[in-house]
Amino acid sequence: MSTTEPSSQLSRRLFLGGAVAAGGAVAAVNPFSALAASAARGRPPQRADARQGGYGPLSPTPDQRDGVSRLALPAGFSYLGFGFEGDRMSDGNLTPKAHDGMGALALPNGNVRLIRNHEDRDRPGVSPLDGDPASPAYDPLGPGGTTSLEVKTNADGSAELVRDFVSLQGTIVNCAGGLTPWGSWITSEETTAGETQGWTKDHGYNFEVPGSAEDEITPVPLKAMGRFVHEAVAVDPATGIVYETEDRSFVEGRDDPATGDRVGSGFYRFIPDTPGDMTAGRLQVLAVRNRPNYNTTVGQTINRGLPVVWVDIDDPDPAAAEIDSSAVFRQGLAEGAAVFTRLEGVWPGNGSIFFASTSGGEAGEGQVWEYRPAGPNGILRLIFESPSEAVLDNPDNITVSPRGGVLLCEDGDGETLFMRGLTRNGRIFDFAQELETGREWCGATFSPDANTLFANIQGDTRSGGGGNLGKTFAIWGPFEDGAL
Repeated sequence: MSTTEPSSQLSRRLFLGGAVAAGGAVAAVNPFSALAASAARGRPPQRADARQGGYGPLSPTPDQRDGVSRLALPAGFSYLGFGFEGDRMSDGNLTPKAHDGMGALALPNGNVRLIRNHEDRDRPGVSPLDGDPASPAYDPLGPGGTTSLEVKTNADGSAELVRDFVSLQGTIVNCAGGLTPWGSWITSEETTAGETQGWTKDHGYNFEVPGSAEDEITPVPLKAMGRFVHEAVAVDPATGIVYETEDRSFVEGRDDPATGDRVGSGFYRFIPDTPGDMTAGRLQVLAVRNRPNYNTTVGQTINRGLPVVWVDIDDPDPAAAEIDSSAVFRQGLAEGAAVFTRLEGVWPGNGSIFFASTSGGEAGEGQVWEYRPAGPNGILRLIFESPSEAVLDNPDNITVSPRGGVLLCEDGDGETLFMRGLTRNGRIFDFAQELETGREWCGATFSPDANTLFANIQGDTRSGGGGNLGKTFAIWGPFEDGAL
């Protein structure tokens, strides 16, 4: 086990210089502190009405795109749908399917750059993302990647699409990722498939897309960050350490890769050799001090601090990963790494890193964890656990308003799925409901001025699905009247 805490700090020039900056990535307050304190006193989660941080009941609201009511929102809120699957983009390509993780960055002209993932799960060569033929795809058979959008926002938060284009192609199953403080988006592959599955390249990596890019980039796999079933990343702005989540389920006692049984997820950190450069560095996974293979999935106590150590991953890019997607995590398990289930969204703020376990908890409906890198190696706390689908139905992507409220995207089994907010005093409320498809919410991100919320409905991830289209929405209204 490694217990070394790096001391390198990223320079002000690296974080604040340059033409593009991340928007809304870090809040000035810890919105979960009151929530944890309330839960620690044994109180069940409470609902927030319009006087307590919520925004009131939801009602079907017409889309300014065409008047169709696709979302239910609180009174006073409006939205515009754009970037739908199949829409013709500015570069002549059709908008691809399977909208997922997304980040918002400020452009020098005052507009917003959105970089959007596409979690296309088609088999090799079925529906490749059609970018510029002159630009090299990472894997010419890979259907996934990212699209970049330039959006103009107005003082009232309303928005209009300026242009959109393919910015990375040839990857697969681009699920989530995260913004960097130096103005880029990390897109993450949620698979370790490779040549034995018919691809021309190994997959299971992160890739960086600059917010300043105005055309396709040349994809470079960030192999030092690990080859595993990636979900999301979050960069600690104080140190440049990158935290990574892994989306694998945990089933007690079932860990045979030959049968497909799953061993769970690790919570990782990547310490770059040069802050801001993720091509080389050290990969580690979290363990609970003196509690080898600590099981976080059940039996947890809200707000109990668990002291952490970090286990080195000797081989972040093992050849065995193509056959065994847990090959990286197994290295950590052998040294006592803690076990999570379905780690998905991750968010940095107020000196902490917050992340969601989508199916964790006694009810299997989700947990929210806080890792605070204080002391020699840091402290891990469970700060929220959903007791039922009615309270919170499997949180996936997580983001925070610059005003301090927390927004959770549901990815559950309910007939309708919500984006739900958490107030700073621990109350939960419904903010938006999708009315058409029952597909998951994802990619929620606030504009740099905090007046506009962008979010995606994923749609179908494979060709020949149910005809559910991926969609992007800009939502605006009286955010200042509530927690968001």
